[in-house]
Amino acid sequence: MSTTLLSAKNLSVRFGGVLAVNNVSFDVKQGEVFTLIGPNGAGKTTVFNLISRIYTPTTGEIEYRGEKLTHQPPHKIASLGIARTFQNIELFEHATVLHNLLIGRHTHRKTGLLHDLFFTARAREAELLAREKAEQVIDFLDLQHHRDSMVAGLPYGVRKVVELARALCTEPQLLLLDEPSSGLNVEETGDMAFWIQDIQHELGITVLMVEHDMSLVSRVSDRVLAMNQGEVLAVGTPREVQNDPGVVEAYLGSVDEVTSLRRSA
Repeated sequence: MSTTLLSAKNLSVRFGGVLAVNNVSFDVKQGEVFTLIGPNGAGKTTVFNLISRIYTPTTGEIEYRGEKLTHQPPHKIASLGIARTFQNIELFEHATVLHNLLIGRHTHRKTGLLHDLFFTARAREAELLAREKAEQVIDFLDLQHHRDSMVAGLPYGVRKVVELARALCTEPQLLLLDEPSSGLNVEETGDMAFWIQDIQHELGITVLMVEHDMSLVSRVSDRVLAMNQGEVLAVGTPREVQNDPGVVEAYLGSVDEVTSLRRSA
């Protein structure tokens, strides 16, 4: 039986008089790709922001490996083994790819200010380990050609992979991907699907994803949760969810979208 890595229990959040998320519950099993889908405003990214502690739920609990996250400060989340990418890329554009990845290793630096200030043997060892991990991730995601390039000069699709690489440098157990195909063309979306599958199968990392591209969802997801207006409509395999009448009525009503999802399943 698969172990539950993350559990959301009866999550609700209000912004003023707006109920953005209403009584949402789900479990993410260790080793799976679990995807949240839904139309704009469905509450998907709000759920992500609750998990990463950008928002605090009005009611409900979030547990990660049996530990409650609800009252953890946001800066502690990465140290617990949770990493996140954003729909809008969040990188240091005037730094190289390598330096952006080294920044991603900050949660593993245990040397302290004095060691870093005087670059002691302990600090040098930590620096070498950080560079070794960054180089491994660069090789894993085929970023060798861009290793020393400034991020600002890279194509958008490459920057998306760099952001993914920086998240992997934290060595997460749970990776949150917010719209990983956003802004990508068809070929780049196919490459992203390939990376997500490799992250799951080769690195053994659990993935929780928000995604609008139904072909990508069907290709990589083990299970899908469909949301609409802040509520859960259905949970199951991509095929089960695509055939749910409530899901089709809510936001797969377009013949093209339904056909695309079914062909990709």
